[in-house]
Amino acid sequence: MVAEKYRLTYLDTGAMYRMIAFTSIRDGVDLDNIEEVVNLLNKVKIDMKNGMFYVDGVDVSLDIRTPEVTAIVSKVAAIREVRVKLVDLQREISKGKDVILDGRDIGTVVFINADLKIFLVASPEERAKRRVLDFKNKGINEKFEDVLSEIIRRDEFDSNRKESPLKKAEDAIEIDTSFMNIEEVVGAISEMVGERK
Repeated sequence: MVAEKYRLTYLDTGAMYRMIAFTSIRDGVDLDNIEEVVNLLNKVKIDMKNGMFYVDGVDVSLDIRTPEVTAIVSKVAAIREVRVKLVDLQREISKGKDVILDGRDIGTVVFINADLKIFLVASPEERAKRRVLDFKNKGINEKFEDVLSEIIRRDEFDSNRKESPLKKAEDAIEIDTSFMNIEEVVGAISEMVGERK
């Protein structure tokens, strides 16, 4: 929504890791076997167009949001070779453009000199509530308790991983969205983006 308002290119970096996770499941890749992972990275083609996500030319927009992909995406994102490949791709896609990205290491690794860094937080319970609603809208029924425990597990894993851990950049502005709706969050971000335009 912010991208549309300011005509920015939006890059959903989390979806990129999800596409690799989806492909690893599809192809039966052993994530503990780096050679298999590298082979996958060398052959897979991921693309994003008009808010849709494609792996090898096939629309996987719904497939990458399943609980099965969610369960392994942190493990995929912790693999150094995956991160190097996708960070390079994120930088390449962003070259010469005004971009807005979301992800767990954008301000600390991908673009450490970004014009504006915003660190969005919300309570695990609120995030679980939102995720369950997202799933429901996609026709997937998940229990709140299961989603909540998965969010807590992923946060713990991502915050303590060796490669590009989840953490707030020192110069990031933190916004707690726990008690905000989407319009209020977009308004708060837009205000900051507008100040820099």
